[in-house]
Amino acid sequence: MPSYDYQLFVIGGGSGGVRAARIAAGLGARVAIAENFRYGGTCVIRGCVPKKLLVYAAHFAEDFADAQGFGWSVPPAQFSWPKLIEAKNKEIARLSSIYENNLTASKVEVMHGAARLVDAHTVLVNGKQVTAEHILVATGGTPFVPQIPGIEHAITSNEVFDLPQLPKRVLIVGGGYIAVEFAGILNGLGAQVTLCYRGEQVLRGFDDDVRTHLFEEMLKKGITVLLHSDVVRIDKSSDSSLSVALTGSQTTPLGVDAVLYATGRVPNTLGLGLAEAGVALDEAGGVTVDAFGQTNISSIHAVGDVTNRIALTPVAIREGAALANTLFGPTPVSADLTTVPSAVFSQPPIGTVGLTEAQALVQYGEIDIYSSKFRNMRHTLSGRNERTLVKLIVDSASQRVLGAHMVGADSPEIIQGLAIAIRMGATKADFDATVALHPSAAEEFVTLRDKVTRKRHD
Repeated sequence: MPSYDYQLFVIGGGSGGVRAARIAAGLGARVAIAENFRYGGTCVIRGCVPKKLLVYAAHFAEDFADAQGFGWSVPPAQFSWPKLIEAKNKEIARLSSIYENNLTASKVEVMHGAARLVDAHTVLVNGKQVTAEHILVATGGTPFVPQIPGIEHAITSNEVFDLPQLPKRVLIVGGGYIAVEFAGILNGLGAQVTLCYRGEQVLRGFDDDVRTHLFEEMLKKGITVLLHSDVVRIDKSSDSSLSVALTGSQTTPLGVDAVLYATGRVPNTLGLGLAEAGVALDEAGGVTVDAFGQTNISSIHAVGDVTNRIALTPVAIREGAALANTLFGPTPVSADLTTVPSAVFSQPPIGTVGLTEAQALVQYGEIDIYSSKFRNMRHTLSGRNERTLVKLIVDSASQRVLGAHMVGADSPEIIQGLAIAIRMGATKADFDATVALHPSAAEEFVTLRDKVTRKRHD
C-alpha cells in the first residue's frame, strides 16, 4: 500500500475546507491545509461577515431619523468611512486568526501559499511537492466581470471593503443579492446609488412577490434602479470620475465616482491544475462531484462554492463535515441540503425557505397562497413608509407548507425558526394552531387566514 505524506490535503482555507480539515483530524487523520490569502475564506474576509458589519453601519442613518418620532432629539450625525473600515479590518483580522488557531489546535498542519494539483495524489505548494491519499478542493468562488471597454476602472465586492473613502456617486451593475445588498449599504451610508440590471426585475430566482416588494422599497429609499439596462463602456475622466455609457432608458452617459460590478460569482478553479489532473469540470468551471463530494477521480474531492451548486457558507460547512466523515468515519455521509433557508441582507432584509410560488406550481400543480403586507409597528411612530411582506405557500392537497418568504425587519432571524417547522413537514393547520407572539411581525405567519388558490396551466 502506498505511503503518503498526509491522508488529507485541503486546498483552500474557507469555511468548507477548514471544517473538513478539523473534523478529519479529529477522526485521527493526518491533515494539512493550504491557503494563499487569509484563513476564513470569502465569508469571513470579504463576504458575509464584513458585509453584515457594513449593513449594521448603514442602518444608523434611518435609526437616528426614526428616533425623533419616539421623543429623542438627535443632533446631526457625522459618518466616517475610514473609521468604519478600520473597525471592520480589526474584527476580520481577529476572526481570521481564530480560524487559523483552531486548525492548529485540531492538529492540522497549516500552510500559507498557493497550491495546485500535480496528479491524483500530489500537490505542489510553495515550490514543494507533497502527497496525500485524498485531496480536497475547497477554493470557493470569485467575482465575475465581463470584458467590456474600461472594465479595468470598475471594482468588485473584493475591493469595495477596502476603499479609502466612500464614493459619493456609485453605479452598481447587477441584480442579484450582492448587488441589492451593496445598494442598501452604500445608500444608507450617504452615497448616491444607481443600480442597473439587464433583467426584468432584481433577484432572479427568488419569489416574484419578494422581488417586486424589495424593488419598491429600494425606490422609496432613494435608490435609482434601471431595469433592462447594461453597461456598454466605462471612461475615466481627468478628475478620476467615471463616465458610464448604458443601454436602456439612460440615454446619456452616467457620471459616477465608482462602478461596482456585482454580476455573479464563478467557481475559483483557474490555476489549480484540475483539468491537467483529469478532474471533470462543468461549463462554468465548477468541479463536478457526486452526493458525497467525490469527483471523477476517486482521490480528489470538492465542497462549497467551487462545485457551483448552492453558494452558501453553511452549505459548504455541511459538505465539508460530511466529506470528512465519509472518508474517515465509520459510514459514508452526504450533506442533507433539503429545505435550505437563505437571507438577503438588503434594506429591508429578506428571509426565505422552501419553494417559491413558481416552483411550487410546477411541482404540485395546485397551491394555496397566504400573504400579507403591513406597516411595522415601529413605523407607526417613526413615520417611515416602509412595509413588510410575509407569504406562505401551501400544497392544496396535503396542506403541507412548502415555502415561507418575508421582506422586512428581522426577516432572516424569523425565517431561521420557520425553516425547522417546514423541514419537519408542518401543515397550515400546525401554523394556525400555534399561538401568536404579540406584538411582533413574526406573528403574521400564524395569523394568515385569507388564501388565493392557484393552479398550474399545463
